Parts: sequence; C-alpha cells; structure tokens
Amino acid sequence: MVSSVPIGFWIIVLLVVLAVAFDFMNGFHDAANSIATVVSTGVLKPQTAVAFAAFFNVVAILIFQLKVAATIGKGIVEPGVVDHYVVFGALVGAITWNLITWWYGIPSSSSHALIGGIVGAVIAKAGAGKLVGAGIMKTVAFIFVSPALGFLLGALMMVLVAWVCRRMPPLRVDGWFRRLQLVSAGAYSLGHGGNDAQKTIGIIWMLLIAAGYVGAADKAPPAWVIWVCYLAIGAGTLFGGWRIVKTMGQKITKLKPVGGFCAETGGAITLFTATALGIPVSTTHTITGAIVGVGSVRSPSAVRWGVAGNIVWAWIFTIPASAFVAAVAYWFSLQLF
Repeated sequence: MVSSVPIGFWIIVLLVVLAVAFDFMNGFHDAANSIATVVSTGVLKPQTAVAFAAFFNVVAILIFQLKVAATIGKGIVEPGVVDHYVVFGALVGAITWNLITWWYGIPSSSSHALIGGIVGAVIAKAGAGKLVGAGIMKTVAFIFVSPALGFLLGALMMVLVAWVCRRMPPLRVDGWFRRLQLVSAGAYSLGHGGNDAQKTIGIIWMLLIAAGYVGAADKAPPAWVIWVCYLAIGAGTLFGGWRIVKTMGQKITKLKPVGGFCAETGGAITLFTATALGIPVSTTHTITGAIVGVGSVRSPSAVRWGVAGNIVWAWIFTIPASAFVAAVAYWFSLQLF
C-alpha cells in the first residue's frame, strides 16, 4: 500500500514536518519577546507567563487575516522557482541560525532567518533575478522601521503614562500597572502569534503550490496548515526560551511594571500594524526597540547600549548568515534527494 505512493509525496511530508519544527522553534526562540518583560517585572511567574503567552499565540488565528502568509508564499520569489530543494535549504538555513543564536542567548529574528534562508536557496538555484524585489525590500525596510517604531511608541507611551500618573502615589501606580501589564502582554502575544505563525504557513503554502497540491490562484492555504502552524508556535512558546529571557528582560534595561506595559503596548501596536499590512516583521526587533525606548525616557544611561549594540549586530548578520547556510543546504539537498 505504502509503496504505491510516489516518493515525492514523502519528501513533501518530511519538509512539512521540518517547517512545523521551525515554527515550534520560532515560538521557543521568540518566547522571550512575549514574556521577558512580564517575568522580569515580577507580574507573572515564568511557568504561568509562558502558558499565558502560548494561549494568545493560538488565539491570534481568530484575529488576523493571512496577509503575511501571502507575502511569504507568493511575494518573495517568482512563481515556478520554488521546489522542494529550495524549501529544504531555506528551512535548514533558518533553523541553523536560530539554534546558534538561541545557544548564545542572542535575541535574533526567526522571521529574518527564514527570509534569509529563502533568499539564499533561491540565489543558489536561479540567481538573484528570481527574487521579487518589492517583497524583499518591504521586508528589509522593516528591519529598521519596526524597532524604530517600537522605540518611538514605547517612549511616547512612557511619557504619556508619566504625565497622566504624575500626581499618583508610586505604590498605586505600580499596583495598577501590574494588572494592566497582563493586558499589554496578552496583546503582544497576539501580535507575535499573528505575524510569526503566518511565516511558516507561507512557506508550507509555497511548498504545496510548487508540488501541485494547491493551486497557485488559491487565495488561502488549506485549513489544516493554518491550524497546525498556530498550534506549533503556541507549543514552542509553552516550552520557552529561557536563555533569551534574561537578555530581553534585564540586560538591556531594568524594567518596572509601568515600563513593561509601555514597551509591550508599543510593540503590540507595531505588530498589529505590520500584520494588517501583510509585512513579515521581527517580533524580536520590535520589542527590543520598545524596551530601549522605555529605558531611554527614564535616562539614556539606564540603557546598556553595549548589549543593545551586540543585538543590532546579530540583526545585521541574520539574513546573510542564514542565506549562506541555506545555499549550502540547497547544494547538499541536490545530492540527498
């Protein structure tokens, strides 16, 4: 019975499993983005925080349209270029960079690792001319726009809150924002799930189109792809990425509940906006920018700029590093499959 199934089918199954593994790792790697502030301020215990964030990661399936998935699936590479070799190379490049940065506790971008992986594998196969310039430029531009917008919104929120609460006793302010931070953390986790799960949906959609299992004109991927990807990222968040939590929550700047609320709210607004526009952004870049914005309002010296600078270097290297690994993996897969 099994022998009658074409070998191509089993290759597709293995690649879908690999993509879901990347999605799980995305949640695991980026869990710190959702929970670092709420854990570091003491509002939630780590175990409670990851369950809280994972729940909202999955609930995002009910909130957002699949515009980011469409950008990844159809807006990065010209039709007809993608095959199982390209998808294999892209996923290996992204997963390898995620593992390296997780091991060293560096909050890099799973999103841009995936984009870099796609770019590297496609260039290895057909050259840069087969990339869709508009989709690539939109993604690259938001490497700078999303942290800048997070910084601006986080700083503005901090200034606004300081003005509104200027006559309130500090203990009362702290008590209020311990409650409000649950709202902001939930909103940020919604944005995280909504933007990041769709990236894996997009690459599986890309694979299924290339294999002929889904029509290129279809406006949405199969429902099972959507549910599996949202559940996988939620499961990844549930396991957490504790090495990165410390960097995000304490090493950049010391946060109190009011600062955590402002950073998460600024980050959530940025993610909601980008997802509505169909732009795959880095949740890591976004929350880092917001945290730095909050810290800089208190005092420029409150931000450990050396740590922030090291994170920026990781951002710069993410796309080329994952692209290089993806190109090597693409060439290897030609011999493997």
